[in-house]
Amino acid sequence: MNPNPVENVLFLADSYKVTHHSQYPQGTTHIYSYFESRGGKFPEVCFFGLQYILKRWLVGPVVTKEMVKEAKDFYRSHFENLDVFNEEGWNHIVDMHGGRLPLRIKAVPEGSVVPVRNVLFTVENTDPVVPWLTNWFETLLVQVWYPLTVCTNSRAQKAIIARYLAETSDSMESLPYKLHDFGYRGSSSVESAAIGGAAHLVNFVGTDTIAGLQLCRKYYSSPMAGFSVPAAEHSTITAWNKSGESAAYLNMLKQFPVGTVSVVSDSYDVFNAVSNIWGDELRQYVLDRANKGRLVIRPDSGDPSQVVLKVLALLAEKFPVEKNRKGYRVLPPYLRIMQGDGVSYETIGKILEAVKKSGWSTDNVVFGTGGALLQKLDRDTQKCAFKCSHVIIDGEALLHVHCRNRNTGDLHNLPCEYEKNPMLFLMPHSLFLSFCSEISESLPYILIVGLDTLF
Repeated sequence: MNPNPVENVLFLADSYKVTHHSQYPQGTTHIYSYFESRGGKFPEVCFFGLQYILKRWLVGPVVTKEMVKEAKDFYRSHFENLDVFNEEGWNHIVDMHGGRLPLRIKAVPEGSVVPVRNVLFTVENTDPVVPWLTNWFETLLVQVWYPLTVCTNSRAQKAIIARYLAETSDSMESLPYKLHDFGYRGSSSVESAAIGGAAHLVNFVGTDTIAGLQLCRKYYSSPMAGFSVPAAEHSTITAWNKSGESAAYLNMLKQFPVGTVSVVSDSYDVFNAVSNIWGDELRQYVLDRANKGRLVIRPDSGDPSQVVLKVLALLAEKFPVEKNRKGYRVLPPYLRIMQGDGVSYETIGKILEAVKKSGWSTDNVVFGTGGALLQKLDRDTQKCAFKCSHVIIDGEALLHVHCRNRNTGDLHNLPCEYEKNPMLFLMPHSLFLSFCSEISESLPYILIVGLDTLF
């Protein structure tokens, strides 16, 4: 038995889509639709995730006679014996196209940063017999809202960190490692974690969400898109009992004598751990390891800004601190803090502002984020929508279909071709490769081309 709940592409639509083929006017031969972010929390979006959806579901022969039969029986039962399923249309796709989908999809390159109220991708049928096919896949394709929104949120946090690094640090080299993905366990499913985790990797290389790395390997030709380090959790500390807290920390240093190691240090009292254990009992062990790697101390509770500042102050009492060229204090390179609790777009700037005002460089702190990165968002965060903007009926083009003005958000009519927008610009990333060449033999089925009319 296949463990996946859905494998048949004829089940990738909302129920009412099954009835839409008979609702279009007689003589309809062409339907052209587009997807956009109509606005929302962020003024621009970082486009990502369509490639996964297309390669996972729509490329190649994806419809068979058996699937059509299965869908016919299912929908007859689902609609209580009404024969509303378009058996003839789907069989046409099998007979005439070998089960490949006669669709043309145009999209901006993944990794592009696009102002809201601009087209991100368009879909149109290439066989006049199946115009209904364009909007059949709205349900599936609109799910790009999730990776797009995670990617946009991650990028917005990167911009905040970059600003504070530029103000308080002598180097920007640490930026790709500054926000670590801890969101695997807080995701709604393994697939959600994979999609969201991959989206974060557009902007950063730090992650513990292995599912995201696997998606990048399989669908984005990236053998290793992210990295992690040995790290403790509360169980590996509390298993030693409170009296053995120091021994638990020492064990971490001995088990991982080189490279970066991260140790959660608030299972009991983080300030005692920093001042008396790391700063006194184990201080020499930390110093002996200085040329071999880095210790990252991780507080995991309390008010993030206050805790980070106090930990910095306590470390400054025990370890040598220098000022960088911009006048901000920096811990020795073998010592850093990770704040992994209460980190989000809304809080990360407040934490870094407090760090800056106290005279510390952003160099001293790295962040971890989980649910706020992969779960605290929805389709309305960026107001994502998929709408028809162009139809051809009896050879006559109807160019002005109900759409929204991209600048004001007001309802208006849009033609099928989008005018140039000089505000668009690209943020290239080596992770994302065009896969047009992989499907060239099956053209015009799922033809993926850039939205060259935009640039």
